[in-house]
Amino acid sequence: MGVGCQSAAHQRREAMIKVSVLYQNAEDKKFDMAYYCNRHIPMVKQKLGSACKRVDVDQGLGGAQPGSKPAFVAMAHLVFDSVDAFQKAFGPHADAIMGDIPNYTNIQPIIQLNEVKM
Repeated sequence: MGVGCQSAAHQRREAMIKVSVLYQNAEDKKFDMAYYCNRHIPMVKQKLGSACKRVDVDQGLGGAQPGSKPAFVAMAHLVFDSVDAFQKAFGPHADAIMGDIPNYTNIQPIIQLNEVKM
């Protein structure tokens, strides 16, 4: 039997991790998606180098109910081989990456590390 939701083929490869950066929606908050996609994310990718295997950026469209606002205005998901690989890549550049946040938002990001299962 597989573990959790993993298929047998997926279990054979090394576990990857995903760093999710979530920006909660609120009335008094701003988020500049153009700056985020055109300036911040390219800078992050450059600084993290080959340790970062993939980056996806999502823009919130709506909630579960028609016409409702999204819980998050934006999310970024960065994939790494391991927590250690993320920490080694991010650590030396943490100040520059985090210091750029005021250039595109006044939202305090929520950061979560996840083990990719599928």
